[in-house]
Amino acid sequence: MQARVKWVEGLTFLGQSASGHQIVIDGNGGEKAPSPMEMVLLSAGSCSAIDVVSILQKGRHDVRDCEVIVSAQRREQAPRMFTKINLHFIVTGVELSQHAVERAVQLSAEKYCSVSLMLAAGVDISHSFEIQYVN
Repeated sequence: MQARVKWVEGLTFLGQSASGHQIVIDGNGGEKAPSPMEMVLLSAGSCSAIDVVSILQKGRHDVRDCEVIVSAQRREQAPRMFTKINLHFIVTGVELSQHAVERAVQLSAEKYCSVSLMLAAGVDISHSFEIQYVN
């Protein structure tokens, strides 16, 4: 896998993935686009959400929506790495069982989400969830 990051102006960069998708990255605290650290959180949240939805769908559960609220704490001094990250899943569906959602979140956290697993080597990562039911 390969990616490319090209300077545009100031502290704005254009990232391009191996698949050809592009994203603007802002080093000015996210004034124009997500900052690199914001993108780390977006990556962890999206990677885990993909796992949870996929696991629930493969189990033939009627999942209608999945949102992940990613909260983080950072060191005050440089390097301003994350020290704690919480991924809170809000899973909406019809007759979703507590066990099925808990299992999907746990499998993502412990086995499938490569982003979270990679970050867990140096960051305290926790997971929580809630279920919203629809008829």
